[in-house]
Amino acid sequence: MTDAANTPIENQIEQLPMSLQTQAARNLATTTKTQPQMQGITSRWLLKLLPWVETVGGTYRVNRRLTYIVGDGRVSFSNTGAQIQVIPQELTELPLLRGFEDTEVLNALAGQFVQQEFAAGDVIIRAGQQADQVLLIAHGKVNKIGSGKYDEQVVLDVLADGDHFGDYALVESEDTWDVTLTALTRCTILFLPQAAFQTLVNQSPALQTQVDQFRAKLSQPKNQEGEANIDITSGHLAEAVLPGTFADYEINPREYELSVAQTILQINTRVADLYNEPMNQTEEQLRLTIEALRERQEYEMVNNRDFGLLHNADLKQRIFTRSGPPTPDDLDELISIVWKEPSFFLAHPRTIAAFGRECNRLGLYPDPIPAGNSAIPSWRGIPIYPCNKIPVTKERTSSIMLMRVGAANQGVIGLHKTGIPDEYQPSLSVRFMNINEKAVISYLVSAYYSTAILVPDALGILEDVEIGL
Repeated sequence: MTDAANTPIENQIEQLPMSLQTQAARNLATTTKTQPQMQGITSRWLLKLLPWVETVGGTYRVNRRLTYIVGDGRVSFSNTGAQIQVIPQELTELPLLRGFEDTEVLNALAGQFVQQEFAAGDVIIRAGQQADQVLLIAHGKVNKIGSGKYDEQVVLDVLADGDHFGDYALVESEDTWDVTLTALTRCTILFLPQAAFQTLVNQSPALQTQVDQFRAKLSQPKNQEGEANIDITSGHLAEAVLPGTFADYEINPREYELSVAQTILQINTRVADLYNEPMNQTEEQLRLTIEALRERQEYEMVNNRDFGLLHNADLKQRIFTRSGPPTPDDLDELISIVWKEPSFFLAHPRTIAAFGRECNRLGLYPDPIPAGNSAIPSWRGIPIYPCNKIPVTKERTSSIMLMRVGAANQGVIGLHKTGIPDEYQPSLSVRFMNINEKAVISYLVSAYYSTAILVPDALGILEDVEIGL
């Protein structure tokens, strides 16, 4: 027997609804609804903060003064178990071998490097020791220590994976090292003795010519940035003979072509015709597609190997943390290499949190800077904007960028082209393609963009920043 059968008739009547239930009432009600939400939308500060320059013809050429010595490069390595070898072609990243193409000689040079291991705190080379070898840092961090004004020991630089030291000693008459290199972490170093290098020079006329050309470049008059010097006389007496000069230009300047991010948006005609109240389905589909394109655009502007900021920063403009986490001292060092009107820092949100922890530990509380409806952290009055497109490695390290922006400041700029056919937003077009046999409408959505660094010191990067758990 069921419970209903045992329940008196009067109680069953009392349990019947006495008014219209909400579930049925909803059939007559208008539901309040939102636009489609998308968790992948971010603030995209880089796109907002970069000045955008019109790029006629789709290509932007950056003309610079002639520079005699190209910035130092970083070399790459291969390993078989614990045995590490420098990749022969990567030796052309050294200024001495820049542009050298003799594969046989490069292979011979790579085979002359000797591997050594050092523990944290070990002295790799000592000031006063004979300068007779080249060092390649395959793995680890190294402190470059020299004497200060009052003969105290100060850290001049931090070298890390791919950096090199001592290659100028192969062609210059340096008797002893004037600095000490100390392992900050466990390090693997490859050494090339000067005697082995000189033996190969004696055997290869091509390598001898390369060395002679490099020595000639070293003797060219240049300023501290390596640019061809402009001779100027000042403080002279009347009728002094003035020097003649001119500003020489690079023969093959860098050109940036606009990149593109594209997709094909597909919408069923039945959906587009019938389901447009209160929101237009085509417009909502297009809005979300454009948001995704802009997110990809910012990612490419940070990470693309051809024009992305992380890969195109000058190697002399890359520094490392002194201890691991990002400290105020590290950001001060970054400011020192982008000191001409720096505009803003850009870092992953977790990196900003790690910097905040370091400030808290030191009892420092920098004033935030208002930005829209929120406040942005800052250091030395320079805002630190979040950007989740800066990668975080599996070892929990990331990078912090500091840049000067604007063409007038010889800084970092964004490139785009407005006025393109079927333009929907600046430098973004939406083109109708067709309606196929399944009644599906197709639109080609394209965004054109790139970035350019006008002079090397417009961008600096603090690399291998440890952000913790």
